[in-house]
Amino acid sequence: MEVINSIGRRKAAIARVYLSEGSGNVTINGKDYKEYFPTPILQYIVTQPFGILSLEGKFDVKVNLDGGGIKGQAEALRLGISRALIELNAENRPALKAEGFLTRDARVVERKKPGQKKARKKFQFSKR
Repeated sequence: MEVINSIGRRKAAIARVYLSEGSGNVTINGKDYKEYFPTPILQYIVTQPFGILSLEGKFDVKVNLDGGGIKGQAEALRLGISRALIELNAENRPALKAEGFLTRDARVVERKKPGQKKARKKFQFSKR
C-alpha cells in the first residue's frame, strides 16, 4: 500500500495527514500523539475514526499540524484521518458520515468591528 495523504482544517488549524499501513503509531510534528495532546479527551478525538471503523493498530499516521489552538488542531486531525480512510476504502464513508467526521466545521471567530470593543460588545453608552 502506498502512502495516502489528505488535509483537514478547523478554525485556523491545518492538518496534513499521511496514512500508511503499520502498527498504529500516530506521529504529530515528530512527537507521539499522546505527548502532543496531553489530555485524554483530545487523544480520544484523534483516534475516533479508527474506533468507529474498528481499525485500531492497523495504520501509521504521520501528521504536520500547524496553526490554531489545541482543540482545533485535534478536530482538524480527525477530519484529515477520516478523509484518508475514505480514500483508502470508499465503504468507510457511511459510518464516518453518520458520526459527522466528514463535515468541515466552518465556524470561525467573528471579526472585531471598528467603533466597538469586540465583535459584538459595544463601548458603554452614556446619555449625559
